[in-house]
This record gives sequence, structure tokens and C-alpha cells, in this order.
Amino acid sequence: MNLQRLLLISNDPRLRRLVEAALPQVNVHSVTTVAEGLARWSEISPVLVISDGTSLPLTPLFEYVRQIPAGPPVLVIGDRHSVKDAVDIMRAGAADYLTRPLLPADLQATVRRLLTGSPVERSAAPGDPFASIVSVSPQMNLMKHLAKEVAVTDATVLITGESGTGKELFAEAIHHSSLRARGPLVALNCAGIPEQLLESELFGYESGAFTDAKRAKPGRFQMAEGGTLFLDEIGEMSPTAQAKLLRVLEHRTVDPLGDTQSHKVDIRILAATNEDLLAHIKSGRFRLDLYYRLNVYQLRIPPLRERPEDIEPILLIFLERARKERGCRVKAIAPSALSVLRGHTWPGNVRELHNVVEWLTITCKEEVIQTHHLPASVNGPLTADDHSHELRPSLLAFGLSFQEMEKKLLEEALEKASGNVSEASRLLKMTRNTLRYRMAKHHLQ
Repeated sequence: MNLQRLLLISNDPRLRRLVEAALPQVNVHSVTTVAEGLARWSEISPVLVISDGTSLPLTPLFEYVRQIPAGPPVLVIGDRHSVKDAVDIMRAGAADYLTRPLLPADLQATVRRLLTGSPVERSAAPGDPFASIVSVSPQMNLMKHLAKEVAVTDATVLITGESGTGKELFAEAIHHSSLRARGPLVALNCAGIPEQLLESELFGYESGAFTDAKRAKPGRFQMAEGGTLFLDEIGEMSPTAQAKLLRVLEHRTVDPLGDTQSHKVDIRILAATNEDLLAHIKSGRFRLDLYYRLNVYQLRIPPLRERPEDIEPILLIFLERARKERGCRVKAIAPSALSVLRGHTWPGNVRELHNVVEWLTITCKEEVIQTHHLPASVNGPLTADDHSHELRPSLLAFGLSFQEMEKKLLEEALEKASGNVSEASRLLKMTRNTLRYRMAKHHLQ
């Protein structure tokens, strides 16, 4: 850290000692009041300000810094672990907000991040990252508002909601609206990687850690250094990986496989799930202590059936994109067809709507979508008069991922076989061992 002068505003000698010990190469100028700090400002010319936010009035400090071209970032140290306090402080003008007890490593990492770019540069990013989340409903607009508020903090966020509601879009928008926007956004689908490989993907490994480890590989935590790690489908994480993730959240260190040393990481964690984690906790499949670490701030994304007014704007955006990409002829939807879509339950949510629109851009030969153009999955059974329009929709129109389709198929076979694994394996045309493996993967045993 090539840092010349730091202004510390605090009447707490313990905080002064901690800052001086954590940043030994920094010339710390310590004052006890904001007024004293402003009086000595020209003498110090600080490149960073750290201020105690417990009892000091900070408004004069923020107003003064705003008047300085490319003014230094202000880091506030508070006592309360409150998202609201952090949001209020950062809205007032702080670059970041940390709370006691303050670890030297956390202070070092935050100072390093704050000095990688000026506040002006961070706020100059074009566009609103949340604009990609199309909505007119009050429910979604509220979620976007709350997400924008928590984005400017470094709080861990748990995004919940059914499959296909747009949890990943929210994670991306939160990252790009945060102070870590200049850092990487690294995503990992915990259900998309076999359990035996998940730990090495998360934590990395050293050369020779196992038979095929020809060279060292950094894990997703290290790849996300200075940025955000998004853990999707967190409910599918194995108990062993959960224990290691808890350690990272508590100590901000990772232990790559085969390495004898722990490595500090400076990252923000966003997690998402479409499952009921509290039910998993009761059944012993998810750790309660990890849940509390992840659930610092929760955003519940409402399903599409709870916000039918969003269907039309989302559909029109999909159609516009199809026209630009493929020259699709469809331009609008008739009110009667829109009424049918609004009455559908949308188990696959926005993902299902997207797949239905994709299907319509292929099958609809007119510029306006009519009721008879809609697939049977949303329009109900076809009548005898509608056979000329019948075309079987793709399985993708159900809006389910491969993992979800596989799980549903297994459940159906087991139900039909009354729980008899041998009979279910015969129906699925797979061996008993293969079926048992897949049952275990989906927690169907």
C-alpha cells in the first residue's frame, strides 16, 4: 500500500493503536474531533480519512470532502451491525462502513480497496445496473429499491425465490452497483458441480494435492479477490463444504487443498437459493450457523404469478431482442392472449416465459400473438377447432433446469413404483446403483 498521509478522527485510543498497528507504513495524523481535522486539513492533505462514527457529528466532514475535487474516501467505523446504519452513512458520503470489533486484516483489505479508485471514478459508471431487471409491479420495484440500498454496503446478501425469478440478475446488479464494481464477479452454481469437485472449485488446490493435480489452481474465493463471489443454489452444498464456507465467512481465510498455509481473501459473498433453508436446517441438511452468516440481509424475489403486470413488459423486451437478433416478425400480443398469460401460474417464472416467447417467435406466422398461437402448456388443452395450430412445445417451455427435470423424473418413477427402487430403475432404464446415486444427489433417499 503506497500511502502517504491518513487522517484519523477519533477520541478512542484503542482505535488509534489498531490503525497504527494495522497500517505501519502509513503516516497517521490523529485528531479527536472533526473540527480539529478540518482545521489541519491543508497541513495534512490526507489521501484517506478514517473517522469514528459512534458519537462524532460527521455531516461537516462529508460536506467539506464533497467540495474538494477528487476528494479522499472516508471510512467510518461504527458499533452497530446494521444494514440501515451502513446505508445511511454511505448515503451521507462515506466510501465504506466497518463495525467493531475491527480486525486488522479487514481494515487493511478495506483501505487497499478504497485506494484502487476514486469515488468519482466509481460513480461515473454509465447506466443503472438494475435497469436490466424489467418490472412495473410494486413488489419488484420494492425489491430493486432494497437491493440498491444494500448494494452500497459490504453486507452478505441471501437472495431467495423460486427457480427462474431472476436471482442471478439481482446478484449481478448488486455487484455492479457496489464499491466492488471494479473487481471481478465470480459465480458458482453449487448444484452444477459434483460434490467431490466442489471443494477444489471453491478453495483451489496446490500442485500434487491429489493424483491429477499437475499444477496449482486458484479457487473461486481467490479468483474473486477484491470483488464478489456469487454462490447460486447454496442449499445444494455438501456438509463438508458448508463447514469450510463458514470458516471463510468467519475468518476471511481460505485453505487450498494440499496447502499448509491459510490465505486471506477480500471478497463479498452473495448467495441464492430456491429451496427452504429453514426446512433443510430442521432435517440436518444445512447448518444453522452458516444460515445466520449468509442471511445478514435477505431479498425475496416474488414469483411471476404474484406480479402478472410484469408479464407484458418482459414479453415485449424478449420480442424486441428476438427482432434485433433474428429478424423475428412478431411485434405485439393481443389482449385476449395476454389475459391467458396473466392467468397462467408460471411454475418456471421468467425463465418459462422466455422459453414460451422463444417458441412463439418460431411458430407464430403473424405480427400479433393471438390466443390460438399460445402453446398448450399455458393455453390449456386444444379443442378440435384448434388442431391446425397445434405444435408440441419444447420441454424448455416448462422453464425447468436439467437438474430440476431430472429430479421430477426420478420422483415420478419412484411414485409410480411405490418406492420400489428396482421397479423404478426398470422404468427409467438405468441400473439400481445409478438410480441410487441420482437419488442421493437429489436427496430422495
